[in-house]
Amino acid sequence: MALIASTVYRLRTQQVARAAVRALYDEMCLYPKPGLVSKTDNGSHDDMQAATFIKSLFSLRHYFAAIYQAGTRDADFAELTRLGIAAEATMLRATAGVNTHRGAIFNLGLLCAALGKADAAALPNADLAQIVIDSWGADIKLADSKDMSSSHGNLVCRKYAVGGARGEAAAGFPHVFKIGLPTLVAIHQAGGNAVAARCQSFFAIMAALEDTNLLHRAGADGLHYARTSAISFLAEGGVFAANWLQRAKHIHQVFVARRLSPGGSADLLAATLFIAALTERTAVI
Repeated sequence: MALIASTVYRLRTQQVARAAVRALYDEMCLYPKPGLVSKTDNGSHDDMQAATFIKSLFSLRHYFAAIYQAGTRDADFAELTRLGIAAEATMLRATAGVNTHRGAIFNLGLLCAALGKADAAALPNADLAQIVIDSWGADIKLADSKDMSSSHGNLVCRKYAVGGARGEAAAGFPHVFKIGLPTLVAIHQAGGNAVAARCQSFFAIMAALEDTNLLHRAGADGLHYARTSAISFLAEGGVFAANWLQRAKHIHQVFVARRLSPGGSADLLAATLFIAALTERTAVI
């Protein structure tokens, strides 16, 4: 029985790690995705391109496996943090110092750990958001309150009094489970294809999120412009409008001209795709 259990966990570990890498790849490939890197262009970025992201996400495959396994052992937040710090160093080596996936390391890492904890407890339909909140929410908040570092994310969160990635995680990823995933499922059920579902999900997340990447690059005005653009896109029919693709491409071009980059929204889209791939909603991606 021990051998069977070991084999099951090994296969599940591989499945989770592959799903995390694939989610990052699918998010990167999505176009149009206003201001962000894809295989089509580099968006608002001069320091990274699709190849940079591919190197980065490939370097993270062992991290996702390791942090899932940590979840099966009911690891504390300190252990998850150590794994995340090591993964960030691995990413930076792979990209020659370019930060492509710092947010995803945190978000997807926690979700992998939550899945591990659910699997170890034989809870196939577990509320992953609640697992994150109950298991590590208090520690995430404590780490946030103590972190006085001068990273871009921390400076922005303090300046604009927003939660950032830690606030999102401590709250159980509401933009993933309450916005991104339901939108993805709804577009699929309405007959939309994968690109349409992912684009609609991205715009829905961007419309609601206080994206710290936008705040860092363009301040409150930039965040307001980006969110207003997303809200207008959705209000005018989103991907159900006949000309939605042209409109989304135009928004992308404007974002590039204004150097807007909603990277936080992209991270949460990747998390949405990851959760969809590992639940009964698999067909939506």
